[in-house]
Amino acid sequence: MRVVPTLSARTRLGLEILAFGAAGGVIGDALLRAMPWGLNVAVGTAGLVGAGAWLVRRHRITPGPDAAWLAITALLLGAAFVRRDAAELAQFDMLALVGALAFAAGSLQGEHIMRWSLVDYVRAGATASVASIVGGLSLVGRDIDWHELPREGRLRHLRGVLTGIVIAAPVLIVFAALFASADQVFANVLQNLFAFDAESIVQHTFFILFWGALTAGWLRWNLIGRPIAGPRLDYIPSSVTPFVVALGLLNALFLLFVVVQLRFLFGGAALVEQTGGLTYAEYARNGFFQLVTASGLVLPVLLGVDFLARGGTPPQIRTIRQFSGLLLVLLAVVMASALERMRLYVSAFGLSATRLYATAFMVLLVGVFAWFAWTVLRGQRQRFVFGSLMQGLAVLAGLHLLNPDAFIVKTNLNRPAAERPFDAKYAVTLGGDAVPSLLAALPQLGADTRCIVVHGLLKRWDKAEVDWRTWNWSRARARSLVRSQADALRASCPTPPQEQRNDH
Repeated sequence: MRVVPTLSARTRLGLEILAFGAAGGVIGDALLRAMPWGLNVAVGTAGLVGAGAWLVRRHRITPGPDAAWLAITALLLGAAFVRRDAAELAQFDMLALVGALAFAAGSLQGEHIMRWSLVDYVRAGATASVASIVGGLSLVGRDIDWHELPREGRLRHLRGVLTGIVIAAPVLIVFAALFASADQVFANVLQNLFAFDAESIVQHTFFILFWGALTAGWLRWNLIGRPIAGPRLDYIPSSVTPFVVALGLLNALFLLFVVVQLRFLFGGAALVEQTGGLTYAEYARNGFFQLVTASGLVLPVLLGVDFLARGGTPPQIRTIRQFSGLLLVLLAVVMASALERMRLYVSAFGLSATRLYATAFMVLLVGVFAWFAWTVLRGQRQRFVFGSLMQGLAVLAGLHLLNPDAFIVKTNLNRPAAERPFDAKYAVTLGGDAVPSLLAALPQLGADTRCIVVHGLLKRWDKAEVDWRTWNWSRARARSLVRSQADALRASCPTPPQEQRNDH
């Protein structure tokens, strides 16, 4: 009686992951090569999450308590590519999507991400990224025991067929060459039959292997990998005095800056011009991003001091937290100054994507520092990182509701043009979300500005090629609106803007 080898659970799971990796490679090559990303990202994300859920259910893997909401978050972030058409917002969506998939791996491994520290989040992101890139090699070389595969039956016949093809290939090539030399018609048939584009084949092969390796590596890390222990940070300084001194000096520097800022804020434009030789708008423009950077650097400083001083006595820890709280109060004035500078900056120079997202980052920092004061300074350090992560997702959702590109256009249109006119050339480079606002504003624009907008919209949206993989609701609406008004737009401005300027 012939004994049929049985597959171990690990080998069976590995083979199924390998099959999903192969399918993911083909699907990724077919979908994700089309740019800009839209429906293809939503479909690809749904397929990846669906494959993971199917394998978890099939192999009765018990995930952590956070796996479900992380999967829903990943699906929503994938669907975000179908709704908004803003390049910078899409980059943040992709960053959040990668993070959600990385943290989902830890949850499927049984970890509780709500209890993670900052080091754990960094560890999870780094290990998931590396494992997704190289995990396919471990899957093929170690996880699947190829000796368990049956050597009889269909596989035996398959090996025979493949061996026969290898043996026949050189003979077929020789006879085909002879027949082609003897008959031109037969040569034409062979040429048409085996015509291919070598560059295209290389590109498809690369992207199939790339997306296939990422899919298999991510699934392998989720379902077979084991959590990597984070580094042990047990060093506790014997004295917290250096940290008290450092915070005291930092508070002194911030206090000096705050005093200067209050003087300029209440002194107004005249004091700025008299002291710095700058207009108020230039003063605002030169300082905002430096203040954003300074505000962002305060957080790691406070977290590091809180971590290193955790071994102090209760009075020492209380002193550290009092100094940290004072620094947060001073920082609030600095951030208020930064936001006021941005308001002046936008009033004078208009709103752009960089300025909008920098302001959103400042809003996030305000929430994070408030959460820091509520948790870390009250001895609840373990709640801080997860709450900050949720605030980041909330700000991202708020940006989607705000509709950044449309908001930029509306803000610039409503801004008094005393110093600078409406920047039409910049406006037409924004995404499809900006198109309805631009079309609605055409009657109120000057002739030259209107022609810049008209020809910019027609050039970008009237003849735009449509690929279902890149379908996006905002881009589809922009194409529809421009095409429906194309004749009227051309009639309103028949001469291109450059030719108009030459005429004048």
